[in-house]
Amino acid sequence: MKNSLLLIFIALLSIQTKAQESAFDSGEWFKFRIHYGIFTASYATMQVQDGIVNGKEMYHIKGRGKSTGLLNWFFKVDDDYQTFFDKKTGKPSKFIRKIDEGGHTKDIQIDFDHDKKTALVNDKKHKVKTSHEIKEGTQDMMSAFYYLRNNIDTKNLIVGEEVQINMFFDKENFDFKLKFLGRELVETKFGKVASLKFRPYVQSGRVFKAKESLTVWISDDKNKIPLRLQADLAVGSIKADLEAYKGLKHSFKIVLN
Repeated sequence: MKNSLLLIFIALLSIQTKAQESAFDSGEWFKFRIHYGIFTASYATMQVQDGIVNGKEMYHIKGRGKSTGLLNWFFKVDDDYQTFFDKKTGKPSKFIRKIDEGGHTKDIQIDFDHDKKTALVNDKKHKVKTSHEIKEGTQDMMSAFYYLRNNIDTKNLIVGEEVQINMFFDKENFDFKLKFLGRELVETKFGKVASLKFRPYVQSGRVFKAKESLTVWISDDKNKIPLRLQADLAVGSIKADLEAYKGLKHSFKIVLN
């Protein structure tokens, strides 16, 4: 469980699609309840604010994850993820990852220069700065979620289709790939919600039981918000559900209360 639960949840929503109407705006806020086995392991929040980087208007996304209950006694989690990305292009300018997971800590800031195709990684914990090449259209773990919510073409998704997006995380470029599994009605605390179901591909071994251990559902509406995540881990299982929300740009469609 040393991988951040919040990071995993965000990363799973990455698919490459086609532009359409904006799915979110400043003021949006989500809260997720994360279960490890039968226990509530932690809560995570994500919120959209306005920000400015180098004189440019940005969206400033803040993601927080904190352990609770029994988990907090033997594996304390306190994660802070932030990203700043351009309101027009969706390209990230700055990514912040400051975590404490059972004593495993990181404090990293990544500054992106898309014109030069470079990412400057500032490892504040070890006081080391390094520069890395990035690919065209690169996103960070958080900006990818919001960029793709604004670009997902729900009408043309084909069951079984595999798609990917370029990402940069810590000091590494990678292709995040997943498969569209179809449409389902998901039972939530708000009622039944039409959803899009995806199967990301992950590395099996220390954390995940198999490369197809993860499944994620997002709402099949203009908001495209995360509803649920399930994963089989090397030890146990994890589930995350949308617990609360506010500030949605569009109406949240409940099929049946």
